[in-house]
Amino acid sequence: MVDLNMKVVEPRKLTPESRFKFRCYPGISCFTECCGKTTIILTPYDILRLKNRLNMKAADFLAQYTRMELHDKSGLPMVIMDMPRFDHHCPFVKPVTGCTVYKDRPATCRYYPIGQGSLITEEGLDEFYFYVREPHCRGYEEQDEWNVASWRADQGVDKYDEMNRDWKLMMLRRAEDGGPVTDERGNKLFAMVMYDLDQFRNFVFKSRFLTVFNVDDDVQERIWDDDEELLKFGYQYLKSVLKIEDTLEIKQPVGPGPGATTMTF
Repeated sequence: MVDLNMKVVEPRKLTPESRFKFRCYPGISCFTECCGKTTIILTPYDILRLKNRLNMKAADFLAQYTRMELHDKSGLPMVIMDMPRFDHHCPFVKPVTGCTVYKDRPATCRYYPIGQGSLITEEGLDEFYFYVREPHCRGYEEQDEWNVASWRADQGVDKYDEMNRDWKLMMLRRAEDGGPVTDERGNKLFAMVMYDLDQFRNFVFKSRFLTVFNVDDDVQERIWDDDEELLKFGYQYLKSVLKIEDTLEIKQPVGPGPGATTMTF
C-alpha cells in the first residue's frame, strides 16, 4: 500500500476562493526539500509528459524511475515515483537549480502546497482541495497571496486535471462484490493502455485490434502519432472492456465479450 503522510494534511476542505500566502524560489532555506520527502503517484498524463520530455520510451521511463503498486479500492495498478531507489530524492531535482523537468512536472508537484482529493458521488467525480503543511516548508512564511483558483491557473493544472479525470474515475471504482475491478491479466492490459502508450500504439495497429473494434479512419490518423489523442482513445477502450460505457463498437463476436477476465485483445 502507498504510504501517504496524512499528518501533513490540514483536515479542512478548501474552496477555489480559499486564500493563502506562499512562494517557493531558489534561495529559500527549504528549497527542494519537499521534492524527495513525499510520495508522488504518477498519472497517465504525467508519464506522457515526462517520457516525451526525456525523449524516452514509456517502458524505459517506467523501468528506470518508477515502481508499480495496486490501488486499495479498485485493485488497479498505479505508478509511483520510486524515491527510495534514488536515496529518497527526486532524480529530476538538482540541489541548487531545482527541477530539471519543471515545464513537464507532475500534477502533484504543480499543486503543492495544495493537495487535491477525489471522491465518486452520485453526481460523478467530486474534486476538492486541502493544504499540505510540512514542518520544513518555509514557503508559507512568504507574502505572495493566492487563492486556490489563482494558484491552479498559475501552475497550469487545468490540462492535467482534464486529461486525468477518466483515470481517477476508474481508479476509484470497485467491483460489484466490493473486490478488485479486474484480474491479473486485466491489470496488465490496464497498465499497458494507461502507462505505456508506445506499447498500446503497437497493440492497436499491429494486433487484431482493428479487426475487432470499429475505429474511424480519422481517429486512427489522430492516434497514430499524437500521444494525447492516444491516451484519450485508451480511456474509451478501457471504459468498454471494464463495462463502464459502450464507447467502442465491436465489429464481430469475439467469444464471451470484453469483460474483466477477457481483456486479451
